Amino acid sequence: MDNELKRLHQVYLGLGSNLGKREDTIDRAIALISEQIGIVERRSALYYSEPWGYESENGFVNAVVCVSTTLSPMCLLRATQRIERQLGKTEAHATQRMTTASDGNSHKTSTTFPQSSTLTPQPSTVYHDRPIDIDILLYDDRTIDLPQLKIPHPLMQERDFVMVPLGEVCPTYADPEPSR
Repeated sequence: MDNELKRLHQVYLGLGSNLGKREDTIDRAIALISEQIGIVERRSALYYSEPWGYESENGFVNAVVCVSTTLSPMCLLRATQRIERQLGKTEAHATQRMTTASDGNSHKTSTTFPQSSTLTPQPSTVYHDRPIDIDILLYDDRTIDLPQLKIPHPLMQERDFVMVPLGEVCPTYADPEPSR
């Protein structure tokens, strides 16, 4: 038996839905987070916003939750992606990045499911309506910069629909300094 207790990490997750029964989907996502990721310590109210980075007639419902978890950052990413799939998100809903090859043609280079990798929406970024999107906003005070995972979320400061509910569940939030 392992005598070392797993350390609890405090993470903040941003949730958004603009397809289907949006409020119910957010509630179901929070229930699945509680079952599969950890203890949901706090949750924000629901916030309504327009799509960001693309045009759609479908507005978003957004929320932020604070969760205590023993999962590592990469296990947390896989768990959030699994929950997204359980709630109906497919690769067709995922953010896609396009690059222009030397022949001048655009090619899909990656499907971001769900993290973003640029600081502002670029013309080469294609966003889609989605039943659910779960972004890892913060993980303790850590900074992670991997192709598939960036923490703190690189676009959260630009999004009121993230910062307002984040401020509700974490009033003392300050942009964390990179880990040394």
